Amino acid sequence: MGAEPGSVVVQGEDFAGWGRAQQIGWAKLAPAQQWALEHVLGLEPLPAEQKPAGKVAHAEKEQRTLAAAAQYRTREGHLNVPRKHKEPLELADGTTVQISLGLFIANSRSRRGDIPTDRAKRLTQLGIRWE
Repeated sequence: MGAEPGSVVVQGEDFAGWGRAQQIGWAKLAPAQQWALEHVLGLEPLPAEQKPAGKVAHAEKEQRTLAAAAQYRTREGHLNVPRKHKEPLELADGTTVQISLGLFIANSRSRRGDIPTDRAKRLTQLGIRWE
């Protein structure tokens, strides 16, 4: 198929996105499903180099977000981050990821009573304005 997700929409359904999901999760499909995808739709499993990177563990995601907050604070002198702001963060392997820092800060403020104490403490140390 080779179409990019979102490029083939049938009755409001993202058929290309569905096809890509089947290719990514090929190993989890039953043999009959694999056969149908291959022989009826012409799909094959994605080569390893084309598969998206694995999911990031929650603890790693939180660590990255707090690092992005510290980076923003160092650069701007405050944590009054616009809600739509994405902070580019360079990882140890040299790749750069976009952290939805504005959304994280807004959510942390609105859920202050529910966030883990360690995170609240770290954000307070970074200078978050809780109101």
